[in-house]
Amino acid sequence: MSKEGAGVDLDKSLGYLLKEASTALRVAMEEVLRPLGMTVTHYSCLELLAQRPGMSNSELARGAFVTRQSMNVLLQALERDGYVTRPAEAAVGKVLPAQLTPRGRQSLEEASAAVRAVEVRMLAGMTENEQERAFRALRSMVHSLRGPA
Repeated sequence: MSKEGAGVDLDKSLGYLLKEASTALRVAMEEVLRPLGMTVTHYSCLELLAQRPGMSNSELARGAFVTRQSMNVLLQALERDGYVTRPAEAAVGKVLPAQLTPRGRQSLEEASAAVRAVEVRMLAGMTENEQERAFRALRSMVHSLRGPA
């Protein structure tokens, strides 16, 4: 739509700029993770398991921004390839919490360093104060959007 119409002015839309930044970040992350044999979702899953052990498939899916079905397929592949282990039977309910193996931890260590380098590059033009303000502003936006309409 044109700038004069009822549409969104993309040159002034914070939502559009956030989507552009999100896409640029994802592309940069994929570029550094691909040589390590990982995708952003693969990395996100390993990072979540390291920082929040015992997460269910549903919790991992929400944290990695994918469907439960996609996460289940990923976890099966990670288990097959030796990055995670899961119990054969659920201790409670249907939850089979995955745990990182030594291979998974080593792989995550390399990937985390690569992703940190991308984030450092992304923030290079900002002062520490600007980074803190941006962080607070983004947290506020997430809070506003997750609250009642």
